[in-house]
Amino acid sequence: MAESAVPYRVLARKYRPQTFAELIGQDAMVTTLGNAIRRDRLAHAFLLTGVRGVGKTSTARLIAKALNCIGPDGQGGPTIDPCGVCDPCRAIAEGRHIDVTEMDAASHTGIDDIREIIEAVRYASVSARYKIYIIDEVHMLSKAAFNGLLKTLEEPPAHVKFLFATTEVNKIPVTVLSRCQRFDLRRIPADLLTRHFAHVVEQEGVEAEPEALALIARAAEGSARDGLSILDQAIAHGQDRVDAAQVRDMLGLSDRGAVRALFAKLLAGDAPAVLAAVGRQHELGVDPTALFRGLLETCHGVTRAKVGDHVDPALSAEEREAFADWASRLGYPVLHRMWQLLLKGHEEVQSAILPMEAAEMALLRIVHASTLPDPGELIRRLTGMEAAGVAPAAVSASAPAAAAVSCAYEPSVAPPAPAPVAAAPVLPPNPVVPPKPALPADFRALHDLLEDRGEPLLAQELHDFAGLVRYAPPELVVRPTRPIDLRKLAGALRRLTDTVWTVSAEEGDAAPTMLEQERAMQAAECAVVWDSPVVRAAREAFPDTELLGYTLDQRSAHA
Repeated sequence: MAESAVPYRVLARKYRPQTFAELIGQDAMVTTLGNAIRRDRLAHAFLLTGVRGVGKTSTARLIAKALNCIGPDGQGGPTIDPCGVCDPCRAIAEGRHIDVTEMDAASHTGIDDIREIIEAVRYASVSARYKIYIIDEVHMLSKAAFNGLLKTLEEPPAHVKFLFATTEVNKIPVTVLSRCQRFDLRRIPADLLTRHFAHVVEQEGVEAEPEALALIARAAEGSARDGLSILDQAIAHGQDRVDAAQVRDMLGLSDRGAVRALFAKLLAGDAPAVLAAVGRQHELGVDPTALFRGLLETCHGVTRAKVGDHVDPALSAEEREAFADWASRLGYPVLHRMWQLLLKGHEEVQSAILPMEAAEMALLRIVHASTLPDPGELIRRLTGMEAAGVAPAAVSASAPAAAAVSCAYEPSVAPPAPAPVAAAPVLPPNPVVPPKPALPADFRALHDLLEDRGEPLLAQELHDFAGLVRYAPPELVVRPTRPIDLRKLAGALRRLTDTVWTVSAEEGDAAPTMLEQERAMQAAECAVVWDSPVVRAAREAFPDTELLGYTLDQRSAHA
């Protein structure tokens, strides 16, 4: 059989948008651009940001076509609906227009590449209305390249437009951002992707199940390019037919019906059934991480259904019915606890040496939690028992009854009344609470407490660097001369005094630090010694006399 002369083009390239009408999920940006073009209020630089595959580069090319389109008759002007048949439109679509330069910043990162652009912008366009520079992944430019571009970017010639595309806008200098009109391209909703994929398979003459297309749309995570790549693979995998089972097998996804069944078993606390279901999914080749992801999506879907949020059009009828049923019977505490346990299990499975064993242990932990009473229910039971004259300690005797309260049901349902007790046990006497230690009388005593009770570093900081503003236990306000960890100080004081302290810093008038006070006292003592008659006579006889380490205490000891 003769080979086709035309090489195969992948779907992501074949169905790249050629008009703004074909650009899905970006209506706000298209409206803004259309108004700007009609009113001749075009910016000189555009920055397109968003995750991969949402149409940044395609939008930049469409803007280039819109600005340079001359219409089929050659007399047209800038338009939001380029004709696609004039010479500029066809040349830009084929990537061969001399006045539209597309540069990949990932491979042209230096100042030399930007210098070429700076030199070229001085010259008018050859044949187009505007000379346009499209720089993809612009965040990859070096710091020198960004700096070199600033002046030209701020005041380019009237015939030049810059179009930047990036997935990491946080890496672009603020000086560049402030010179551009920014458009944030959104993730494409799953329902729009599903309809787009349905149109693609129709054009390709391929049969596809709606559920399979919905699975691909969810796996694409808002990226049209990723979704088309998966669809391309699914068509090849299924030999020109795309069904849900093949897509799950290809992507390693768990059957959503099996996930819902596993979710129900977790709520029911049926450990053997949970392990058996996990084992079956493992035999089918489902990754444990994908299994937990499916359970997390289920928990999230039930919670949104309980809130009354709009129904996700990508969900099947069976999923909507199951979510609505669970939402009517489950309480928010149950769903939030289930979410936290699943999220913790997902993290453990991702980092575990034995992912399957980690998945089983995490699911068994959820099974155990499903047999525990809801905290609010437990409080109501305790309150009811106390009202009936039953001591809280008696809860341990009714633990099996409490354990039978599954978290699979609405906590607002009133529990069965506790059985009457023949004789109420005697309540133990109130325990004797030891008195709290006395708070330090003054700032010096506070310092001594820290030094004597195992916090010498904090005591040293208070001594050397803290000027006292106010001391009113348990409040301490200081003016630090150097940074002090006040939070650590408050924690140490709470531990040592069994009292919550408020420790803060203020600017303004404050007493000298203890170190400054001691130095001032030492200087005063030295002055007294220096002015004594004996020392004065010694100074007159020996002019180079110095007083070294001598205090009043030493003088009185030698007297």
